[in-house]
Amino acid sequence: MSVHLGRLLAQRADLTPDREALVSPTGRWTFTQFDARCNRLANYMLAQGVAEGDRVAVYSKNSEFLACALFAVAKAGATLVVLNWRLQAPELSYILADSEPAALLFEDAFAPTVRQLVADRPGLILINKGTEQAPGAYERITADTGLDAPLLLGRGGDAPAVIMYTSGTTGKPKGALLSHAALIWTAQSNSATLEWNQDHRFLLIAPMFHIGGLSPMLTNVFKGCTTVLLPDFDPTQVWEVIARERITSLMTVPVMLQALLALAKKQEVDSSSLVSVTCGASAVPLRLIEDCLAIGVKVQQVYGITEFCGAVTFWTHEMGLAHAHSHGKVLMFGEVRIVDPSSLEPLAPGLDGEVWCRGPMMFSGYWRNPQATQAAIQKGWYRTGDIGRIDEHGFLHVVDRLKDMIISGGENIYPAELEAVIASLPGVAEVAVIGQPDERWGEVPVAFVVAASPGATSEAAIIEACRLRLAGFKCVKSVQMIDTLPRSSVGKVLKRQLFA
Repeated sequence: MSVHLGRLLAQRADLTPDREALVSPTGRWTFTQFDARCNRLANYMLAQGVAEGDRVAVYSKNSEFLACALFAVAKAGATLVVLNWRLQAPELSYILADSEPAALLFEDAFAPTVRQLVADRPGLILINKGTEQAPGAYERITADTGLDAPLLLGRGGDAPAVIMYTSGTTGKPKGALLSHAALIWTAQSNSATLEWNQDHRFLLIAPMFHIGGLSPMLTNVFKGCTTVLLPDFDPTQVWEVIARERITSLMTVPVMLQALLALAKKQEVDSSSLVSVTCGASAVPLRLIEDCLAIGVKVQQVYGITEFCGAVTFWTHEMGLAHAHSHGKVLMFGEVRIVDPSSLEPLAPGLDGEVWCRGPMMFSGYWRNPQATQAAIQKGWYRTGDIGRIDEHGFLHVVDRLKDMIISGGENIYPAELEAVIASLPGVAEVAVIGQPDERWGEVPVAFVVAASPGATSEAAIIEACRLRLAGFKCVKSVQMIDTLPRSSVGKVLKRQLFA
C-alpha cells in the first residue's frame, strides 16, 4: 500500500473523528466532516470527466475550499496546481497553458480574471466556490450525500500530488513536482523535529500557494492539529484571532512578524496562548527574535525550499542566541552538504560553496522541463543555488544566492553581508544590495535603503559606516533612498525590479 494524501486524511478522520480540523471565517469542520466534503468533491470531479493523472488548478486564497481541493484532487487520482492569486492574468495564463488542467476551481471574487483565462479553453471543467449569500457549485457538491461513494485512492506514492510553480526569478516559472510520498515525508520531518503536537491550534496566514503555507497544512493533518485559516494578513485581525481561537502556533515571514510585533508595542494584545512562531522566507533579525521572547513566544526559524517540500534546516532559541544568525541544523531525514559550484566536489566545514540537499522530501523534477531538472539534480542531490557554509558546530549559514553574488575586481562580494551591516545602522528600516555594472571593476555594490523615518539616515552616513566595518572592496559605492522595497507575496525582496 503506497502512501497517499487522500488516505492520510481518511486515517486521521478515523483516528480523531470529532477533533476540529479546520476553522475559517466561514465555518468550522471536524476531521470527519472535512474528509466527507473532500470525498464528495473528488467523486464529483470524477463524474465530470477528470481522469487519473489529470491536473486540476485551484485559484483561491487560504480557505477550507482550498484545503478541500488539496485532498479531493489527490483522492481523485489527479494532481493539484495551486495558482498564486497575486499573479496577473498573463502570468496565470502561462501556468495554465503549461500545466493543461482538466478543471479549474475558483473563488467567485476571481471570476473576472477567470473569464479571461477560460476564453480560449472551452473544455475546462469549472467549479466555483460562491459566497455565503449565493453558494456556488462547490457548496452544493460538498453537501450532496449522493456523492459519498467509496474511492479507490490509486496513484499515490511517487506520483505527483502537487505541481507548485516557482517564482520565476530567472525566467518563466517552473512547475516543481511534489509527490505524495515527499509531502508526507515532509509532514513526518516537521512533526519529528519542530515543535508540533496534537494540542496545537495553528494559525495559517502564510499563503498556501507557497510551500510555506502548504507544508504546515499537511503537517497539521498528519498530527491531528487544528488549522485556523485566514485569507488575508491584517495585524489587528491576526491578534484578535490569536486571542479568540487560543492559537498556540503560527507560520509567518519576517515582514509579517515585524508588523505583528509593532502593533503589540502600540496597543495591548493577548499573546497568552501563543507558544511559538515559525518564520521563514528570509533571515529573521535578532531584534524580532528578542521581541518574541520578551512576550514569552519562542521562534523557530526555518530555511525552506519548494523543491524540498518545505523546511531543510531550522533554528530555535534552545540552540542558543549565539547561533541565531545561522539557519540552524538539518531537519530529521534530510542531508545538507556544501559543494564547490565549479568542481562539484564537497567542501570542508567553514568554506563557502553551493548548498546541496537531499532526502525523501525532495521533489521529483520540473514539469515537462527535463533540461531544468537535469541542471537542478546532481547524483540525487538538489542544487539550491544558494551560497553557504557549515560551521564547526554543524550550523548552516546561507550567505547569499549564487546568482546574486557580486564579482568586483575579481573579489566575491555577498550582498547579504553588506545588508546585515547596513540593517544594523540607526535609522535604517530595510535594505537591499545589488551589483551594478562598472567599467573598471566589472561590478560594484549599490544599496537601496528604506529609512525608518524621513531624514533618519543619509547616503553619506551609510557609506561611512560601511567603510568602518567592511573591507574597502566590499563597501557600497552608492546609496539610493527609496520609500519601499519591492517584495514577493511571501516577503522576499524582488531585486530584479531594482535593476530597472
